[in-house]
Amino acid sequence: QVQLVESGGGLVQAGGSLRLSCAASGTSFRLSNVGWYRQAPGKQRDLVANIDSSGNTNYADSVKGRFTISRVNSKNTVYLQMNSLKPEEQAGYYCNLKVGVGKYWGRGTQVTVSS
Repeated sequence: QVQLVESGGGLVQAGGSLRLSCAASGTSFRLSNVGWYRQAPGKQRDLVANIDSSGNTNYADSVKGRFTISRVNSKNTVYLQMNSLKPEEQAGYYCNLKVGVGKYWGRGTQVTVSS
């Protein structure tokens, strides 16, 4: 029914930039709250950034000033622009969408940061 597909992950050097995309289908996207999470091996899946249906954003302290979350409702897509990437931010990045009573996850996209 609801599908979330992440893209844009890959290999980047420390200090480099990457833009992730989360494309949604099968839901009322404009009413949704969407977050980007990351999970490194052996660690919890933590919130990186969130954007609500009104465009309000919040960020983990560790990424403030470097990451930007945005949405283009006409494309049913949320983006995460990541600048000045650090090696410790290598992880799987996952899109989470909340709308109504539903909560949905994408399968993730891998970000590898080389030093």
